Amino acid sequence: MKPHTTILAVALAGSVVVGCSQTPAQVGAEPMSTDLQWNPCPDGVENPEDGPPELQCATVPVPLDYGNPDGTHIDLTISRLPSKNPDARRGVLLLNPGGPGGTGLDQPNFLVSQGISPEVLDSYDLIGVDTRGVGHSSPVSCGFTDDLQYYGAVPPYAFDETAFAEQAATAEEVAERCAANDLDGRMRHVSTANIARDLDRVRAALGEEKASFLGYSYGSALGAAYASMFPESSDRVVLDSNIGDTHLDHDGMRRYARGMEETFPDFAEWAATQNDLYGLGETAQQVRETYFTIAERLDRAPVDGVNGRAFRLATFVTLYNPASYETAAQNWQYFLNPTEATTAAAETGNGPSPADNSWSVFLAVTCNDVEWPSDVDTYRRAVDEDRETYPLFGAATANIMPCAFWQYTPAEPPVAIDNEGPTNILIAQNRRDPVTPLRGGELLDEKFGERSRLLTVDGSGHGVYALGNNPCAQETITDYLVEGVMPEQDTTCRAG
Repeated sequence: MKPHTTILAVALAGSVVVGCSQTPAQVGAEPMSTDLQWNPCPDGVENPEDGPPELQCATVPVPLDYGNPDGTHIDLTISRLPSKNPDARRGVLLLNPGGPGGTGLDQPNFLVSQGISPEVLDSYDLIGVDTRGVGHSSPVSCGFTDDLQYYGAVPPYAFDETAFAEQAATAEEVAERCAANDLDGRMRHVSTANIARDLDRVRAALGEEKASFLGYSYGSALGAAYASMFPESSDRVVLDSNIGDTHLDHDGMRRYARGMEETFPDFAEWAATQNDLYGLGETAQQVRETYFTIAERLDRAPVDGVNGRAFRLATFVTLYNPASYETAAQNWQYFLNPTEATTAAAETGNGPSPADNSWSVFLAVTCNDVEWPSDVDTYRRAVDEDRETYPLFGAATANIMPCAFWQYTPAEPPVAIDNEGPTNILIAQNRRDPVTPLRGGELLDEKFGERSRLLTVDGSGHGVYALGNNPCAQETITDYLVEGVMPEQDTTCRAG
């Protein structure tokens, strides 16, 4: 396999990865006395290769429509990694990996593989959840097929007016497909508010008075909603890599471009130190110029089916983790001097896309949570503005999405941040994050007021706790989850 062939896989992986309301705090469900039936998890849920499976799964029924709680119910599938030390166990830790649309059943084992603190494993049963619409929890589908040029969670880069018009047509087609495939009416009920209500039902089904929560990326929005709607049921809450509110809107999506501008210099400086190996530039500025050279060349003439839009998206995803820098540099090197390349388009079929479910849930939640602008010119103006303000990626993240043509009106306003309640929300945020920039953490901290503390980490990438390697951050978050030690004020962890 040529090094450049990994670029499309990287891009697709990243695309699967996300107003004021009167929604009041709600009374949590009473803990249930009946035991859940724990069984082996469904096929495809990862368990340790050596030794017996430790992850167990069960189903929890919840109302499809909380406005009609006695009506149709759907089943949520949850997983449990039991406490390693029952004598030290203090409760359950609900997990969300982000998305929205990412499966959560294997999240407990994933965090173990990333080296989450053994003290946390002693203190909690780790609970993964396929949220409503996802995977094994009454999945929804927009009917995505491989031949549809759709980019998932991030629109394609609109390098000119023709590219913008093509995306507008695609976005409208996707919205129509989502509505046409919603044969049983489930999709309109896939929203952050309903997912938060589901989490409280899961807590009650587990027999717990309160539940702690650890969420990443979109999981920060879900955790913020849960802590706002159920302040008395939420225990210790950690929100990692923050969107900035309980929902993603067009302004939030546009902040992705700011995040790329803030994070790209880390890659550029690294690449400059490796110039003898990759030849991408002797300085960070030269590496930045190489990025534009490659992207614009691929805009004019795709290489091996890779166009400028895919290249930009793959570079954006590269910044999620510095461990991706080497692979990215190899890809750049190939596209800078494609001696064996062809200009043929990549072959595509018209079968179901493997990303159909995750992309469908992303759109359902994002478009159902808040009403997006329906005027196409609003997005055209935003693209023109952000192409200049954030030239690396602004004409992508400001681009038009299917939410502009969504067939459903939001059933309720987005969940309002509730700043009245316990001081139990620790907001963890890398200073340089390509998708959820530091401003997202600052916004959420401002909205929660005295309920939260902001932990800023002088680091790069998407994800702090267990996913990063800053000892100060790992210790601070572990101390909060295990001992309840909340920083007295907003604090910063230095690099290292």
